[in-house]
Amino acid sequence: MKKILMVLTSVDTLGDTDEATGYNVAEAAHPWKVFKDSGHFVDFASIQGGQPPRDAVDTSDPIQVAFTEDETTRAGLYNTARVEVVDPDQYDAVFLVGGHGTMWDFPGSKGLKDLVSGVYDAGGVVGAVCHGPAGLLDVELANGLRLVEGRKVAAFTNDEEIAAGKDKVIPFYLADRLEEQGATHVSADVFEEKVVVDERLVTGQNPASAAGVAKEMEKILAEAIHREKAQEQSDSEALRAEKDAGKAAADEG
Repeated sequence: MKKILMVLTSVDTLGDTDEATGYNVAEAAHPWKVFKDSGHFVDFASIQGGQPPRDAVDTSDPIQVAFTEDETTRAGLYNTARVEVVDPDQYDAVFLVGGHGTMWDFPGSKGLKDLVSGVYDAGGVVGAVCHGPAGLLDVELANGLRLVEGRKVAAFTNDEEIAAGKDKVIPFYLADRLEEQGATHVSADVFEEKVVVDERLVTGQNPASAAGVAKEMEKILAEAIHREKAQEQSDSEALRAEKDAGKAAADEG
């Protein structure tokens, strides 16, 4: 079992408007189900800590309903940790949940940058979906390169912002900003699923891509578990052989 941290926005209003926002429930719920069904431990954090705001719940989606009614999840979301106080060494993966609010508080959060770089530099997996990749901006790795530099990524597209009627509200176009930082933005048609895997960085274009990002992250985590078990078996066999050799030498003596 691996430990996965899901990070949520703390912004509850879209820019200078009075329109409510928060994390996208579908983008949290569907990955949560993938991770939980795979037996992993899921924890939550947010930019400001406490109970993060959320967008509307689609009650026709049983996965969203299950997410909001799960007692363990509700307890975890009631008082999330601030990203600044989270120890990245405690997690094998971090998943940046989308929602328009992330466009305001993800990019400027030093705590989030340190968390993402810490997990990745330690060999962990970083995932982000829709507007979640806003949290990948300006993340610098130990090698001095930006995380997105030279990588293929997916995120909410300019056309999707226009289709959603948010192009005049958002502080910047996320896809453009990612490309400005050296990424290659890869997209599907408006609101169609698109998941991009580049080594241990997994990104998705929109809510329809959320479960797909989690599934690709799970594949990478499963490979890590397989390698760890193989190493444990190898170490155990080596230790057994060493003990057998010592016993044989003692018997001969």
